[in-house]
Amino acid sequence: MTLNIGWIGCGVHATQMLLPQLMRHDVRLAALCDVDGARLRDAGRQFGVSALMSDAQALIDHPGLDAIGMAVGPDQHLAFGKAALARGLPVFMEKPPSGSAAGARELAAASERAGKPLLVGFMKRYSVGNRIAANIVRSGRFGDVLGLTGYYMTAPGYFAGNVDYTGFLLHHCVHYMDLVSFFVSPVTRIEARKVEKTPGRILFHVNFDFECGAIGSVAMGTIQSRGAPVERIELMGDHQRIEVENVVEVRWNRNPPFKVADPEATLLNEEDTLTWKPNFTAAASEDYKGYHAMLQDVVPALAGATTPAPTIWDGVTAMERLEDMRRKLDI
Repeated sequence: MTLNIGWIGCGVHATQMLLPQLMRHDVRLAALCDVDGARLRDAGRQFGVSALMSDAQALIDHPGLDAIGMAVGPDQHLAFGKAALARGLPVFMEKPPSGSAAGARELAAASERAGKPLLVGFMKRYSVGNRIAANIVRSGRFGDVLGLTGYYMTAPGYFAGNVDYTGFLLHHCVHYMDLVSFFVSPVTRIEARKVEKTPGRILFHVNFDFECGAIGSVAMGTIQSRGAPVERIELMGDHQRIEVENVVEVRWNRNPPFKVADPEATLLNEEDTLTWKPNFTAAASEDYKGYHAMLQDVVPALAGATTPAPTIWDGVTAMERLEDMRRKLDI
């Protein structure tokens, strides 16, 4: 069944990242909403939508909709998400689901009352390198994950005027509050420390203890150019290591013997390092960041199917961890 979706928020992220990938699935974009008239008209032309409105409640009340999608601000996610669920409509929203863990819990309660799913856009789970790494771990060939290390950066140009790290924390760091458990297991403890070179230039290291006994550390901050690779994840096992660089390069180091002094040395499938990175020259609409793969789970979930799509309860967990980290960093 083709889903008729009403969408709130027609900014750059929605019109360049989310909606083009959404339209590759079995959906019909039935109505659009944005408070910026020019932006709304451009999105209507781009996606062939004639039902355009500036009021979110009017879109939610629009007849014939099967689901609501949105990519707006955290406060709007909370208000519009609750309104859509109250009308009995399933919802997909970008992260964060709210500006606070309490707001995320409100949305979870609204989803349960309505008996309708609320899916959250934690697409880092679906970024191609991350997905490959997680599949290796879940295959049983890697053994237990003993440690996780990583970094996730953006640039100080993200901030203008009065420095407020809230946007960086809510729109960027929340990804890793979700991602660490996707790779390992539930988090039992968080510790954090920071250095702030000048206002707007901050680096913090976050340490995680995991339910399975593993440990982890992720560095995040605003001290690297976004023109350079800013993401890296490493999973440490017993004589094995998976490295994911810039979400598109994967290296699985295993347990090879020393080869220099062996005249018969060769490469063996069972023990030598495996690597992968995509062919960017392929004439295909491949989405390495993960939006298409995420929506491949989200769309059937909006129609009532059970899929691995991240839910509002994942959003609650990520927001609670984020607030725990913020308290410990005092930011």
